[in-house]
Amino acid sequence: MRIAYLDRTVHETDGEPKPNGDVSAISKSIDLQGSVETGDKTTIASKDFGGLYSIKPLALIKPAGSGDISRVIKAASRIPRMTVAARGNGHSINGQAMTNGGLVIDMRSTEENHFRLLNINGSFFIDVSGGALWENVLTRCVSRFGLAPRSWTDYLSLTVGGTLSNAGVSGQAFRYGPQISNVTELEIVTGKGDITVCSETRNPELFFGSLGGLGQFGIITRARVKLQPAPDMVRWIRVVYTEFDEFTRDAEFLVSRDDGESFDYVEGFVFCNNDDPVNGWPAVPLDPVHGFNPGIIPQTGASVLYCLEVAFHYQKGDHPSSVDKAVAGLLKRLRFVEGLKSQVDLSYVEFLLRVKRAEEQAKANGIWDAPHPWLNLFISKSNIVDFDQTVFKKMVKDGIGGPMLIYPLMRSKWDNRTSVALPDSEIFYLVALLRFVSRGPSVEESVAQNREIVEWCIKEGLDFKLYLPHYQSKEGWKRHFGDQWTRFVERKASFDPMAILAPGQNIFKRTHLS
Repeated sequence: MRIAYLDRTVHETDGEPKPNGDVSAISKSIDLQGSVETGDKTTIASKDFGGLYSIKPLALIKPAGSGDISRVIKAASRIPRMTVAARGNGHSINGQAMTNGGLVIDMRSTEENHFRLLNINGSFFIDVSGGALWENVLTRCVSRFGLAPRSWTDYLSLTVGGTLSNAGVSGQAFRYGPQISNVTELEIVTGKGDITVCSETRNPELFFGSLGGLGQFGIITRARVKLQPAPDMVRWIRVVYTEFDEFTRDAEFLVSRDDGESFDYVEGFVFCNNDDPVNGWPAVPLDPVHGFNPGIIPQTGASVLYCLEVAFHYQKGDHPSSVDKAVAGLLKRLRFVEGLKSQVDLSYVEFLLRVKRAEEQAKANGIWDAPHPWLNLFISKSNIVDFDQTVFKKMVKDGIGGPMLIYPLMRSKWDNRTSVALPDSEIFYLVALLRFVSRGPSVEESVAQNREIVEWCIKEGLDFKLYLPHYQSKEGWKRHFGDQWTRFVERKASFDPMAILAPGQNIFKRTHLS
């Protein structure tokens, strides 16, 4: 068998030949329990949150369960050039959940198929559908059981299968690892159409390959997720720094502490040292009653400032003085600008759904549906100062029309058997440039600047990886995976030998056995 590469298909009119598929014939041949939608009803599947591409599928499949997904994949294997893409909640940025003239599987139709609490040797787990939204997993687990998953993403209107196919990272990952380090079993429909249950000891190559595997080996239809007791309340705090070295020192100090000796959540972001309502001081305060006082900032002349964002969990029954004492004890070790601290207390669920409120506001303001040319990177600790000097202080010093996240992660909390490519150092940083084009540079300017940043990282020899990668060449993908490349190719050949799955990731081209 030969595996070839596909240059990215970004428009319906470019040169990649479309499959020779007929919707009615496909529908009859696979005998779905779910439904098949065509024509204008497929519009939702021709675009994603990124808004950079428009790629029309042949049909949108709404499966009833794993059996339907298996039948769709097996039917696609019999049609020349037919490909299949799994779509969760459509939050991909670069067309990863799209297929040109192929079949898009709407995983949201399977959300209710699995929701079961398990007690295994005294530890609690929840079996959930790959098409379930994390926000629904959160609210149902907390309200019914007083339990919650340990690791999250910032935005929870994402599907379980979608984040596990990438990694799933947020401010808890320094302690518990990403979401892919917090699942013990998966049900997957492979690229051969096989419905397979896998874990660390059962079909481990498929299990670890699919975690962070970009959907290349199979479609996740069920996941078993670790749970822990959910706290009642969160004290959410932001503190401001003028110096990058002090910001990184404190962030690294917090993520390196033992359990019980640090905050429960650690993130950070960069903002402009001006009064811009989107990119500057007004974006920092958590308490609307108390605004940002720029008069406190030392006159360093810096173009950007840094905000460390932390959270402390507690129960309603905890005495307020004990919470105050614990928080104060941690804050006194930090070197933020005195007087530039903002905090609020809110419920645990409200805290985890904080971006949902921002989404509602953005939709009300008409900016949520604008294009989002986001860039996410993992940068080694050894290179983060250079990145700050060149990217934050020069390239994006005037802001990007959205958040510029930066916070440290611990490599030892990640399992190197998964498919995720990481920098080599024990401490590395997530950097996320979350652009909203309606209030920042244009799409073309944003995409060009993202490319400039990545090319600078390559040219300077930085130890970095794209998170949510979307390279457009074989060389890019080989550089991304490095020593893991051979293992990735071998897994692809084992579980999706005809390269039917995840065509939007632009790694492998649909081929047939010779």
